[in-house]
This record gives sequence, structure tokens and C-alpha cells, in this order.
Amino acid sequence: MRKFLIIQTAFIGDVILSTSLLEQIRSRYPDARMDVLVRRGNETLLSNHPGVDRLLVLDKKSRKWRHVYQMIRRLRQTRYDYLINLQRFMTTGIISLFVRANQKIGFQKNPLSFVYDRQVLHSIGDGTHEIERNMRLLEGIADSSFARPTLYPSAKDYQAVANYKSSDYVCIAPASVWYTKQFPPDKWVELINRLPEPLNVYLIGSSSDKELCRQIRSQVQKMDVHNLAGKFGFLQTAALMEGAVMNYVNDSAPLHIASAMNAPVRAVFCSTVPGFGFYPVSDDSKVVEISYDLYCRPCGLHGYKRCPEGHFRCAREIDIKQLLT
Repeated sequence: MRKFLIIQTAFIGDVILSTSLLEQIRSRYPDARMDVLVRRGNETLLSNHPGVDRLLVLDKKSRKWRHVYQMIRRLRQTRYDYLINLQRFMTTGIISLFVRANQKIGFQKNPLSFVYDRQVLHSIGDGTHEIERNMRLLEGIADSSFARPTLYPSAKDYQAVANYKSSDYVCIAPASVWYTKQFPPDKWVELINRLPEPLNVYLIGSSSDKELCRQIRSQVQKMDVHNLAGKFGFLQTAALMEGAVMNYVNDSAPLHIASAMNAPVRAVFCSTVPGFGFYPVSDDSKVVEISYDLYCRPCGLHGYKRCPEGHFRCAREIDIKQLLT
């Protein structure tokens, strides 16, 4: 029985995209043991995943290095056939250094990439999707061709949202950690006011998004708009988005949830661009962005707390009609 350790301690969307790799490994080695290491807060994404045998959680916020040491000690109890590190930063490089594995594979960008038996190029900006970049780590081990990510809501997750799926609805995830990746609130209001009737509108997001969703809800003319921010966990949200007539999202985690559920999605890209490789891969998906080259776009890979140029034209000049087709 082959033993795999998969490391992805980045953010929500990164964990979701890594599930493509899990699917391909499980397809090639159905009896393999698959251990997956994620950061605290993201573990529920994989809590019901049939490809994961043991889910390991690293606390990177509280006493980080103590927890790293403890995780290394725990991981060293197993000798893996393959260690595959999808993260490109030092912490996971250190973990990779001390874990026992017959073959260690990771990206060249990791500062400790010398510990890998095989180093893989990771280049952002040429249009290659992050899934394809990740799949290069599987070359010679399993099928490295493109595969859609997957999430597996449980029966309880579907039951939790069942009452909200009794009639047609759309989901809108208006928030993002970064201001310049977030479609402005008044633009979301304009979209909602132009959606056809009758149609329920669900504003979704984390607990920290409640106030933004409240502000949007208070400005719309329709009465069938519901603020569900903070009400559901990741997999319940996935179950809700799966049944939507359409999902409207930013270049943020809900985009990847939609991809993993093969749910219809319109993804607004403001300061970032699809060429970075994080665009949606649902069958019914569309990127919405300004229709011309803006001199300052993209201004960064992850976005900023404010527009560096002060005008935010990359968001302001998107025509709402683009989201309605």
C-alpha cells in the first residue's frame, strides 16, 4: 500500500484546487493511504472527502513554530512513499525537510526546494491554470492531466440548505479579503435590481461579511433578497451554490467552490486577471472584466486594501450587462 503526504497549507481556494490532485492519485491508487496537511480553518473543506484518509491540521497563527515542531514529530512516525508539497513557502519546506519519504516533490519556488528529489517549475502569468501547475507534481506518479476540483457535501450539508432550494435562486458572494478584488457594493446593488423576477437572491459569505451584505440588502429595491452571510459552513455553502440558477462571485474562494461543484458562475475580475490561472472551470462559467487594457492592471497577484491609483477603474467600468449573459 502506497502512502502519500499532500501538503497545502495556503488559503481556501488553494485547498479546493488541490483536490484535483487528490482525485487523480486516488484514481491511480485506490488502496493508497492519503494524508493531507492543511492550515487550521480549512479542514472542514475536506472533512467528507473520500480521497482523504487522515486530515492533519497545522495552526499557523498561534505559537506557529511550536506547532510546526509538533507536526514534524507526528509526521515522522510514518515513512511515506511520496511527499508532495503544493505550498511554495518556507514553513512547508522545513516540514518537508524532516518528514521521512522515499520521494519528495515540490515547486522550485520554495526556499528549501533543495530537499526535493524532483523540483517542478511554477510560473504565474502565462495563462496556465493553477490546477495544471499542480498536476505537474504528479508526472510519473499518476495521471497528470487536467481534472476539475471536487468537494463532497454530506447529506446533513444538503439538508441544512434544503429549505432555501424550494424555488429558483441566485447566490452572490460580494466580499473578498482584498478591496481591489472586490466588486463595489453599489455595483452588486445594480446587478440585483436588474435580475429578473421572480428569483430569490442569497447573499453569502463568512461571518465577517455580514455587514457588507447588510449594506447591500438595505439598498436594493427587491424584497426577495436574503442575507445568509455566516449562516453556513464551506460544504453547506457548496451545496447551496450547486443548485443556484447562477452564482456571482469575485476572484475569491467562492469562485473555486463553484468550480468544485460544477455550478454555474460569473466571476468578476477587478485588479487581478484570469491569466494568473485562477479562473473558474465549471461547464457554465464566464469571467467578467473590463473590455480594454488598463495601464495599471493587474496591479498585483493578491490585490490591495485600496486602489494604488485611486480610481478603481478596473471595477467601476465593468458593465453590469456582462454579468447578465
